Amino acid sequence: MTSALPQTMTAIAIETPGAPEVLKPVTMPLPLPGAGEILIKVAAAGVNRPDVLQRRGHYNPPPGASPLPGLEVAGTFAAIGSGVAGWSVGDAVCALVAGGGYAEYCVAPAPQCLPVPKGLTMTEAAALPETFFTVWTNVFERGRLQTGERFLVHGGSSGIGTTAIQLAKAWGAIVFVTAGSAEKCQACLDLGADVAIDYRTQDFVAEIKQATGGRGVDLILDMVGGDYIARNIDVLAVDGRQVSIAFQKGGKVEIDLQKVMVKRLTLTGSTLRPRSVAEKGAIAAALQAEVWPLIEAGRIRPLVHATFPLARAAEAHVLMESSTHVGKIVLLA
Repeated sequence: MTSALPQTMTAIAIETPGAPEVLKPVTMPLPLPGAGEILIKVAAAGVNRPDVLQRRGHYNPPPGASPLPGLEVAGTFAAIGSGVAGWSVGDAVCALVAGGGYAEYCVAPAPQCLPVPKGLTMTEAAALPETFFTVWTNVFERGRLQTGERFLVHGGSSGIGTTAIQLAKAWGAIVFVTAGSAEKCQACLDLGADVAIDYRTQDFVAEIKQATGGRGVDLILDMVGGDYIARNIDVLAVDGRQVSIAFQKGGKVEIDLQKVMVKRLTLTGSTLRPRSVAEKGAIAAALQAEVWPLIEAGRIRPLVHATFPLARAAEAHVLMESSTHVGKIVLLA
């Protein structure tokens, strides 16, 4: 299955930690799949904020992972390692990977691979894994979001945010978002959010308390950290939960534990990249059972803001860091 494959491929490497221009096209040997792995001929790769952190030298790949950036891809199977069943060379797939997505070929563990949902392009499929894995495990598994609950996601216009809005609405939640402009707020409302708050001109705590009659929200998905954590605690309802997945404003915070105790709050969080293949495989199985039918029915769809050729990955990172996009940025291999 490997005889027709090229010996080398083009990839985007991080020359040295730094600004976007350190992302450079390189020629390197083709990776080959080991036991339980699949080699994907990449058609498209998603761009995510962890890629930016890795480029800056702040988010190293886990041991054994590819040093190349890129956490999600879509394409076709080019070769299959031993012990893999249920897939054939040529199958269309999207996959979550721990690194290596910015390349013409990428190796992925078989349990982290999912079929491209019917009706989606490869570009759209490449925008699925990182955000959908993240939202599913944090909002529905850790956060235990239930029908009718009030849910707040910060950064509603981001890839994570646009995914969280759609999934939460599909589960019958009341969705609040924060975003950084009137245009971004409107984009969130267009996706189904019930209340969108411009954090540059409005106080989200005051706005949510007014909208909920002082009750607050049941669940918050936070990627901001810093001083937002204390404000999140203020706006959480009794028995509320906060799930942290990033900390753009800093990871060290000061909180009032009395408020946590009186309101019986749960503060938790997780990272996805270091988790085991078995854990990620379980998330993939849940997505295929619970979410893929919604995508194929047209009820949920990834929102792609812009695409760039693989060789222009640096420009994609400039756009990502500008925070002017709504939804996902995708590289085309």
